[in-house]
Amino acid sequence: MTYLITGGAGFIGSALIRHLLGNTTARVVNVDKLSYAACPEAVAAEAEAAADRYVFVQADICDAAAMRQVLEAHRPQVLMHLAAESHVDRSIDGPGEFIQTNLVGTYTLLQAALGYFEGLPAAEREA
Repeated sequence: MTYLITGGAGFIGSALIRHLLGNTTARVVNVDKLSYAACPEAVAAEAEAAADRYVFVQADICDAAAMRQVLEAHRPQVLMHLAAESHVDRSIDGPGEFIQTNLVGTYTLLQAALGYFEGLPAAEREA
């Protein structure tokens, strides 16, 4: 089973990745743009221990072409979207970045996922 986790260098995403790598045999694709809230070191030990099951992709969920490429390249069965601008105090100073990532980025990711899903063979869509 391959999981694609967006925001995997964030607080919740990194905890999920540590869990998946430490307690399952799942393959994990971590997609993160590495913004101010990212901490890639949070999964470093687990990623190294499970290097054959872990892939990091630095990409922005607002980049439709990058999201399509990641989905096609890694063919995940599960997509967990945890990427977000989350620091409320920063949203007051720069709301545009929050709108771009949290709304437009989520929409972009969903459109890419829908296109990927619709392109799967019928048997894989039903699984």
